[in-house]
Amino acid sequence: MAADECNIRVVARFRPLNDSEERAGSKSVVKFPADQDETVLISGKVYVFDKVFRPDSTQEKVYNEAAKEIVKDVLSGYNGTIFAYGQTSSGKTHTMEGVMNSNDHQGIIPRIVQDIFNHIYTLDANLQFQIKISYFEIYLDKIRDLLDVSKTNLAVHEDKNRVPYVKGVTERFVSSPDEVFEIMEEGKNNRHIAVTNMNEHSSRSHSVFLIHVKQENVENEKKLTGKLYLVDLAGSEKVSKTGAEGQVLDEAKNINKSLSALGNVISALADGTKSHVPYRDSKLTRILQESLGGNARTTIIICCSPASYNESETKSTLEFGKRAKCIKNSVTVNEELTAEEWKRRWEKEREKVARLKGQLSRAEMELERWRRGETVTKDEQISLNDTDETLSTTQSMISLSTVTSSVLSPAASVVGTVLTVVNPILGLDTRSLNVDEWEKERSALYQQLDEKDDEINNLAQALERFKSQTNEQDELFNQSRKDNENLQAELNRLQQESESAKEEVKEVLQALEELAVNYDQKTQEVETKSKENETLAIELDTKLSSLNGIREELESLREASQQHRKRFLDMVLVLLRDVGDIGTIMGGQMNEQKKPTIENLDQADEEFTLARLYLNKLKTEARSIIARLSELELEKVDHQKGIGLKDKELDEAHLLIQQHEAKMRSMLESIKELEEKKRVLEQTQDSLNEELVKLRAQVFDWFPALSKMTT
Repeated sequence: MAADECNIRVVARFRPLNDSEERAGSKSVVKFPADQDETVLISGKVYVFDKVFRPDSTQEKVYNEAAKEIVKDVLSGYNGTIFAYGQTSSGKTHTMEGVMNSNDHQGIIPRIVQDIFNHIYTLDANLQFQIKISYFEIYLDKIRDLLDVSKTNLAVHEDKNRVPYVKGVTERFVSSPDEVFEIMEEGKNNRHIAVTNMNEHSSRSHSVFLIHVKQENVENEKKLTGKLYLVDLAGSEKVSKTGAEGQVLDEAKNINKSLSALGNVISALADGTKSHVPYRDSKLTRILQESLGGNARTTIIICCSPASYNESETKSTLEFGKRAKCIKNSVTVNEELTAEEWKRRWEKEREKVARLKGQLSRAEMELERWRRGETVTKDEQISLNDTDETLSTTQSMISLSTVTSSVLSPAASVVGTVLTVVNPILGLDTRSLNVDEWEKERSALYQQLDEKDDEINNLAQALERFKSQTNEQDELFNQSRKDNENLQAELNRLQQESESAKEEVKEVLQALEELAVNYDQKTQEVETKSKENETLAIELDTKLSSLNGIREELESLREASQQHRKRFLDMVLVLLRDVGDIGTIMGGQMNEQKKPTIENLDQADEEFTLARLYLNKLKTEARSIIARLSELELEKVDHQKGIGLKDKELDEAHLLIQQHEAKMRSMLESIKELEEKKRVLEQTQDSLNEELVKLRAQVFDWFPALSKMTT
């Protein structure tokens, strides 16, 4: 089927001013002509697109005028693409997805899903449909499956028709819109988003929602396939406005890089003079290769902000859409013909050939009449307007003969003109042939012509086979060359890795040697510390023994002090008792002897003197005992201080011992880890050497010349 060229369709959508723009005092710098839905003005410059949606446009209006027609195209076997482009916070995700469960605020994707199934329900019952869904994102220029998060770096390959596709992406069969919405929710929950100064839910990746529709007519076995790419691009960002930092800043850099690659592809296609289109500069442009300049009906929705704060970004977006509008796609139906369909077309072509042969025979009869000198009226002349292009030259010649016949009245001149035209073609000499011979010659020539046609057909088929074989050989050669280059690159990479591994092994060995030296030093330190620890332990034992002696002496002193106190108390009690007795005796004597005599007085003075002497002696012993107690108290305090210092020294010694033991354990563990790392590195080096030897052997087996060059 012939390809149909069509331009990419570009529509522009402007959102209303948001709250932050109104708070900042931004005004709308965009103007919309009253009677023109395809034109928009900004700063006096006019931009014309297929459709311009104003800020008050509803989701339903955007879908009906921008995306609805693509459903019929996909169900008719065409490929389709719709993607939203614009700066961050310009409304791309709202346009493509919207609010899933709201009839008024649903975006393009859920409405397309609903429409596809509604169309399928109304089509002929003889049509069987098979719908598959894939959902993935391009995050940090890596393709990540949103339906299977374990697939984080998928590759883009090409099929036999050189159409790019994502290899290994999850495909799920669906039979209702609800199943599709569940898949969308699952994928949205796995998509990367972040908060920036311009958007609370800023997309940090390009999401691609792929709908693959395959239909088959059970009566004539005709098969049609259509792919619909629905792409929600991440918005271009200015770091000064979004305030991106850290991981968000890295994401913004990759987003701007991929959008820049998309702009380069658009510019190259719009220019038309560049032979190279840089599709391979990013994963995004690689996936959109068929959508931009390929086999797809593509619609680009450029989303813009009308605020003066974003005027430069809006102009850039409009310029992007203006360039994209110049791109032409070559669209064909993706059809798989059955053997019956090929047979039907062959029968049709055979009927056409039979009709052309009948026209040729009637033209020969008319020519024969002209040769016999008869005049053929205009009504009797055959019309060759419907003949095939392969007989166009003969038609023009025969038409020239009929025109000549209408101008020249003599029959001889007409016949001469016709023969002059036809004879060089047929290779006949009518002067030497009669009618029967001419008929025989004509039959022979027709037979030769049929044989030549068969031969030409066979040669054409052989040529096609040779072309296909040549193409296959070229592809094999190119693939082999690429494989060779890849292997050479891999070999160089492995050699570099081997060299780096050797360097790493050397560094590790040096590190191990240093560690061994450090280990010896640490071992010596540990031995020294152990000896110091033993000395400290001995000193500690000595201190403990002395401490125990001091404690015993203190206890004995305490007992002696208690004994002295008891003795002192006993003496005081005896003294008091004796003094009481003396008082009693003296009192009794005075009562008995009311008038003391000189002898009684002398005896009392002697006893009183003895008592005073005894009291003085007791006072002296009491003072000595008190002084001794004071000394014992002071010694007790000193001994307690000494005990506290010894306890403190003992605790410090215990702490030092524990620190040394912890250091010894950590050093032993580090030595074990280093030995294990050394063993792993040695194993890695051995495996790398073995792999390098195998790769060299494979390369030399595939390319013997390389081994000679190496030798």
